[in-house]
Amino acid sequence: MNSLPRLSVPRLSAASLGRLAPGIAAPAYDRAGQSVGIVHLGIGAFHRAHQAVFVDDRMAAGERDWAILGASLRSPEMRDALAPQDGLYTLVERDEEGERARIVGSVSRLLVAPEAPAALLEAMSAPQVRIVSLTVTEKGYCHDPATGELREDHPDILHDLATPDLPRSAPGFLVEALARRRATGIPPFTVLCCDNLPANGRLVRRIASRLAGLRDAGLGHFVENEVAFPCTMVDRIVPATTHADRDAVDARLGLTDAWPVVTEPFRQWVIEDDFNGGRPRFEEAGAELVADAAPYETMKLRLLNGSHSSLAYLGYLAGHETVAEAIAAPGFETFIRGLMDREVTPTLRVPAQTDLAAYKAALLRRFANPALHHRTWQIAMDGSQKIPQRLLATIRARLADGAPIARLALALAAWMRFVSGIDEQGRSIDVRDPLAARLRALADAAGPLPDALVPSLLGVREIFDTDLAADPRLVGAVLEALSTLYRVGAGRAVAQFEFKPEAGR
Repeated sequence: MNSLPRLSVPRLSAASLGRLAPGIAAPAYDRAGQSVGIVHLGIGAFHRAHQAVFVDDRMAAGERDWAILGASLRSPEMRDALAPQDGLYTLVERDEEGERARIVGSVSRLLVAPEAPAALLEAMSAPQVRIVSLTVTEKGYCHDPATGELREDHPDILHDLATPDLPRSAPGFLVEALARRRATGIPPFTVLCCDNLPANGRLVRRIASRLAGLRDAGLGHFVENEVAFPCTMVDRIVPATTHADRDAVDARLGLTDAWPVVTEPFRQWVIEDDFNGGRPRFEEAGAELVADAAPYETMKLRLLNGSHSSLAYLGYLAGHETVAEAIAAPGFETFIRGLMDREVTPTLRVPAQTDLAAYKAALLRRFANPALHHRTWQIAMDGSQKIPQRLLATIRARLADGAPIARLALALAAWMRFVSGIDEQGRSIDVRDPLAARLRALADAAGPLPDALVPSLLGVREIFDTDLAADPRLVGAVLEALSTLYRVGAGRAVAQFEFKPEAGR
């Protein structure tokens, strides 16, 4: 939760930048002279640590009129924190060598969609807006993660079809704004998805064009064929901001920042160079502009995100609060290294210029960063939306190749135990997931019996395709893994891989 600024310390704002403590970089460009060129849906910590920083770098280099209007689709918290600060916030990069801080100035306005849907649609329909980007998390697209199709029965989608001028969902806002631009002859904006979804641009095109087609066949054809939806791959580890982070930032700034963001030095952004109406020169800020982002997406989803989720579920069950604690525990680094080398890497089509060994070594160093307190519980959120692309896609590829899935199965079994809602000490787990109530009900009905729990959870069609859930190789491997978790616990289950002989590839 956001904390209130300390009344005795001036608030970070455009007027107070001159009072910053020495050594803190701040925007030197004319923020007031920039018009909004990007509307971003889902202005959370990741966007502010990633895309907004790339834009800030380009504005500092002299590019104009790419300022960001950030919109929250649910809570007013971010607006309430940053609006009094004129959109300014502190970015802190931390690693074992120390920390670096800067003030980011690319966010110029903030809106809360439920409070002001008309204002958000007006902004998205403005001719000078050429990009609408999104980080709304997997669940924000109102789709079926197992199939990638729009959930036409989703309550927000039903609402947006009934009242398109007052949308609730991200797809609803996209479609209505594009419809207005089409009706008035304004060229469409580029839709730039920055969420961890496979082929994210193509996925969002399919979702948006289907929703548009349900409204009007001509609008559906327009969205599908006239709007650019480049695929992207984004990478930066961004833990939730804590009260301790805020206190440390305030002390360093000499000002109060209601919501700074803390991250690692590493950042990566791969973007397919397909834009409707121009873009900032992101490549000069370190982004990679490519013709096909798919190999990068797959590599990142399976190696980084798959490993991250595995660490989250197994680490949480073993009693480790953060990723750094988990990877340092006996057996965990060996397990994750084996997961990446033996079970994930053989499924990848690696970009030609990529040093895969160096990439994996860097991931292990990033996981072990002692300065980032990235909670396993935070990463474990919304697993029903994440595991299809982070774990199940790799499992499917391994099974198609007739290859073992022992580590992947243990990670999936750990997710099953996690969503059952009871940890290894018999304490309740605060499971945050769109399907949390349903998953808990299935787990309660099955009880702590792998023979009942595994088929019950594999039967959730929003997560598992029928053919995968019925594959005896998957069922058998997960049954064995879950039985091991109940018998010896997550820590010992992971450690066993240090001594278990490898079979197959």
